[in-house]
Amino acid sequence: MNAPQVINFGCRLNAYEAEVMRAQAQNAGLRDAVIVNTCAVTGEAVRQARQAIRKARRQHPDATIVVTGCAAQLEPEAFAAMEEVDRVLGNREKLHGENFVAPQDQKILVDDIMSVEKLAGHLVPGFDGRARAFVQVQQGCDHRCTFCIIPFARGPSLSVPIPAIIAQIQALVDNGYEEVVLTGVDITSYGHDLLGQPNLGHMLGQLLAAVPELPRLRLSSLDAVEIDPALERLLLDEERVMPHLHLSLQSGDDLILKRMARRHGRDQAVDLCQRLREGRPEMVFGADLIAGFPTETEAQFQNSLALIDDCGLTYLHVFPYSERPGTPAARMPQVPGPERRRRAGLLREKGASALAGFLAGQVGGERRMLLERPGLGRSEQFALIQLDQPAALAPTRGIVTVRILAAKPERLIGQLAP
Repeated sequence: MNAPQVINFGCRLNAYEAEVMRAQAQNAGLRDAVIVNTCAVTGEAVRQARQAIRKARRQHPDATIVVTGCAAQLEPEAFAAMEEVDRVLGNREKLHGENFVAPQDQKILVDDIMSVEKLAGHLVPGFDGRARAFVQVQQGCDHRCTFCIIPFARGPSLSVPIPAIIAQIQALVDNGYEEVVLTGVDITSYGHDLLGQPNLGHMLGQLLAAVPELPRLRLSSLDAVEIDPALERLLLDEERVMPHLHLSLQSGDDLILKRMARRHGRDQAVDLCQRLREGRPEMVFGADLIAGFPTETEAQFQNSLALIDDCGLTYLHVFPYSERPGTPAARMPQVPGPERRRRAGLLREKGASALAGFLAGQVGGERRMLLERPGLGRSEQFALIQLDQPAALAPTRGIVTVRILAAKPERLIGQLAP
């Protein structure tokens, strides 16, 4: 072990930041170190981070262990108190290499994240072991959903200027990347803090025009209520934007959505999915759903279960509700833990059935597949495809046309088209 190792938890934004940290820390001279980039979206995510820290110390007894990310931003003293930890960095501090090699007596370097006023893009030449690249276009969140602690870990909503985004993606394309995922905490809020207030649709239009050789572009989680007509038209008309959207829905019941302080209603979500699928029939949707939010009744849960069919959801991220201290929802009447887990299990079962139905419908068709490793990759709709040939004989990278032969649980089987 010499170059810093990054153990990454959480969202796609963390995947981008992991590469920034790796490069920044190495350029600053950090060696023989483990950087643990934590997540705070649930209590379970924080527990897993602590477990990983202890494991890292057992495996690398002489390494420097640096803990950062959202959980570290929110609970720096708690992580600093762990005997395995050498340094704790906040979400702003982790993107600057000098903080990784600060004097030993500075164990905690965590500033007020709400004081950040500008967001600069970091030029990342590539992503270790990945076929697709992640590019940060936005950071932070100005909304206050009652269940969510992330705005206090990430700070206010800030946007990367369009020229910096274009430069980053051009560099990645020049280095051979054929798919880019735009990431952020709330990317549909893009641009409100920039001169002229360009919105997400405006930025995407400029980006696609400026980098015509980029074959595939994906978007991370979108807030359904912020998909305006201009963005909707781009999603329908631009073939290089992949027909796979992940929506932040959280619930299928209007009263629960109101108690969550979400800004969309059930009908808005259903109407959006129907419009997009009518305009682009190959479009598929993923969604975040929370099971057992405080006060959720069985009937309200059934509305969330029905939303899978009503929206035609294919990929689900299901979370049993997790109390986060300091959030309004933590003070509401709670659904018992076993009931939350039962409801989450039912959502996952229905989600697995929806995915199986979608995959079965792909058999006999052709798809363009981005190879992630020999013989394995993702279609335009993010379906996992395994080539029906030995990995040693399969192509190793690029985008190839594949005929779909069969569907198995959670993946398709295909062969290279002639």
